Amino acid sequence: MSARTTDFVRQATGARQAEREQVIQTLWSGYGEIVRYRLQGADQPTVILKHVVFPDAMDHPRGWSNDRSHQRKVRSYQVEMAWYRDWAGLCNPVSRVPHCLATGTIGDEHLLLLEDLDAAGFARRKDHLTRAEAQHCLHWLARFHARFLGHAPKGLWPEGSYWHLATRPDEWAAIEDPAIRAAAPALDAALTSARHRTLVHGDAKVANFCFTPGTDAVAAVDFQYAGGGCGMRDVAYFLGSCLDEREQEAWEAELLEVYFAALGEALYAQGKGDVAGAVEREWRALFPVAQADFYRFLVGWMPDHWKVHDYSRRTALAVIHRIQEEGGSDTGPGSIAGPISGSSPSSSATSSQ
Repeated sequence: MSARTTDFVRQATGARQAEREQVIQTLWSGYGEIVRYRLQGADQPTVILKHVVFPDAMDHPRGWSNDRSHQRKVRSYQVEMAWYRDWAGLCNPVSRVPHCLATGTIGDEHLLLLEDLDAAGFARRKDHLTRAEAQHCLHWLARFHARFLGHAPKGLWPEGSYWHLATRPDEWAAIEDPAIRAAAPALDAALTSARHRTLVHGDAKVANFCFTPGTDAVAAVDFQYAGGGCGMRDVAYFLGSCLDEREQEAWEAELLEVYFAALGEALYAQGKGDVAGAVEREWRALFPVAQADFYRFLVGWMPDHWKVHDYSRRTALAVIHRIQEEGGSDTGPGSIAGPISGSSPSSSATSSQ
């Protein structure tokens, strides 16, 4: 495929020559690679090619290798191509994403040609954030959520995020604590039935944000799990990914204020100020639910993960205790449970498979 992919890059950019320069990273479970190409005779010096190649044998690094996992990944790459083709251009400059130069499919392989964010000034990557850096990412998320509030996720996951319950029955079955397992449908129902829905990034971890040298501006990448949902899925997941336990407990309330202030400002700027108060009230109530739901996923998927700690456990169990008191637990991931206090029912939520 080397000559064919090089031709794809050259033709899409109008370059006289396209030279494969370096592999930036291999994709999860051996599903391809992300490569930088250097160009001659084009408008830009370099571009990024995300080249998806489905393996003959599945090899999940955590052991979750089955057809359900494979089909989820196949769908995720289709969603990402749809995101860049149909949605990325609608993002405001304050929620920066790579410009899509071309998409293509050759047989079972997917090609996604993107702007090189390093060349655009977003060359820094982080695995842990200061409070100020976390605030910049929360500004990005707030503006992204405001931009797409009320949009139906056409071509994307009906319910965004890679870890929500409908996509993870195997991990649900592996949960050892019966109370967490029983509460899972109620947690999921509260989030999926939120009245105020937007597009979520779906994998808003710190590794998917790119920073300028002064870390005062950020861009986001990796939209395989973009789709509809409550913005708290992104916020709860992000805070858990970029802060250690001590920082999360100490800074969480302040960082939530930063997010909601930015969300309100963005909603007013986009002519959606009439719903700003209602969105904030609902989503504030759902933030601990999203935290508990992600904890539910982790203890089934990888219970010794570093994100499973005393604070995340206490937060999750407090929500689960409330579910038990309200009688909202059930027996399986296919069940429909009533929403937790603070959420509002809606018929628009559809789970991805």
